[in-house]
Amino acid sequence: MTDQVDYQVTVEELSALMKRTAGVHVDPVTLEQQADAGFDTFGLDSLGLLGIVAELEKRYGLGLPEQAERCKTPADFLALINGALKTGV
Repeated sequence: MTDQVDYQVTVEELSALMKRTAGVHVDPVTLEQQADAGFDTFGLDSLGLLGIVAELEKRYGLGLPEQAERCKTPADFLALINGALKTGV
């Protein structure tokens, strides 16, 4: 029997991923306060978001939904990613 681990990407982790994979520094507090603002507000483009998705897929060993690459806001991205991690899809 395998234990299901409940992974969740936090705002702090997203902020760190933005910096590490795209070179975009955003304070986690600011990111959380403005989670409904577009990624472009923070200077993250679609290529940067693609890098974050790839890093998460590598980290958790599963393919994430294609829609992840098209999320417009951090709030939408985290909801989609965490939902996928929870269900393993």
